[in-house]
Amino acid sequence: MRKTQNPRNILYLVLSIVIAAGIWYYVDEFNGRVVTQTVTGIPIEYINQDALADNGLMLAEGEDSGTSTTIDITFKGNRRHIVQLDRSKIRVTANLASITEAGVQSVKPDLTYTDRKFNSGNTSVEEQSLYMATVNICELSHKEVELRCELTGNVAEGYSAGKVQLSQTSIAVRGQEEEIAKVSYAKVIFDIGKNTKETVTADLDYQFYDEDGQVLNLSGIHAEAGQIQATLPVYVTKELKLTVDFKEAPGAQLADMIWAIKPESVVVSGDASVLNDMDSIVLDSFDLLSESTSHSYAILVPDGCENLSGVTRATLEIGYPDKTVAAVPTHNIRVENASASRNVELLTQELSVRIFGTAAEMEGITGEDVAVVADLSDYAVASGTYMIPAQVRVGDGKTIGVSGTYQIQVRIPES
Repeated sequence: MRKTQNPRNILYLVLSIVIAAGIWYYVDEFNGRVVTQTVTGIPIEYINQDALADNGLMLAEGEDSGTSTTIDITFKGNRRHIVQLDRSKIRVTANLASITEAGVQSVKPDLTYTDRKFNSGNTSVEEQSLYMATVNICELSHKEVELRCELTGNVAEGYSAGKVQLSQTSIAVRGQEEEIAKVSYAKVIFDIGKNTKETVTADLDYQFYDEDGQVLNLSGIHAEAGQIQATLPVYVTKELKLTVDFKEAPGAQLADMIWAIKPESVVVSGDASVLNDMDSIVLDSFDLLSESTSHSYAILVPDGCENLSGVTRATLEIGYPDKTVAAVPTHNIRVENASASRNVELLTQELSVRIFGTAAEMEGITGEDVAVVADLSDYAVASGTYMIPAQVRVGDGKTIGVSGTYQIQVRIPES
């Protein structure tokens, strides 16, 4: 018969394993166990290269330059810290500020951590693949090369493109003499898109080319320019109608006028982004109450555009062929906003008002249709006899105009 295992024995066994694991973890993590770890291929960052340039020098870079590019470092420390090493937070720098002459030289690399917990002394360097980095310092040469632009894309039918405008026409390069001698010119490729109808602007990267038009990929060439801004102005030619901003008033409606602008339009050429949304040029505003019949205006085209018509002034001829003027006497005179505690006496009992409009609108207008109203808001505490400015209202106040200014005489008693 098979003997059943005592559950209590199983519990003791599990507890023993847990206790043993805890003791091992404590000894391993907190009892100072020292381990090592090697990080390979850490890049060496050469700083203060501007100081070299000030002395007419430069750092020769690249695999064949003789300059050390990476370093291997073996770290030693408490296992708890070593296992947390992150190579992205390890920085090795070499300062070039003290170098003043060309040639192969040695500089000391310095190690720093961007993670502060490794600067507490818990981690140290056991070994490194080099203690002095080799640098190849060369004479610095300068050269100006032409900047060219290659266009791709097209402008739409009926539009034309101007000359490409670049933020600069040349690029200064520096480097070893034999390297920059290979550079013939620099070029940007400017894609303006398909059927473009307005000015295009873009920030572009450039590449260097040799005299055979082949792209150069030379790590030893340094350019003193960022991206190049390229602008291609796109022009359009449009016929723009000449208009006037008419200001209507009672008795002076545009529908009752006969008018003409000569010339009626002009042909304008300019930036498509300006002219695409334009159909007309507003010469000026014009008050239809004006008695003049002929007005001359300068034709002002938008900035940067050209008037191809050769006409610089336009004339507005306007007339009011059906204008009827009449003087209408009225007794319909009153005041507004008078003090309720005082009875204002109207000394002006009748007033002749000069009105105008079309014959049809004026037909049947009598004094009963004309109201003369004086506002006494500013005379609330005044007393005596005054001439008060008055407003004249005819009918609905929309179709009949009023000529001249009017006032009435009133007597305001004391309170």
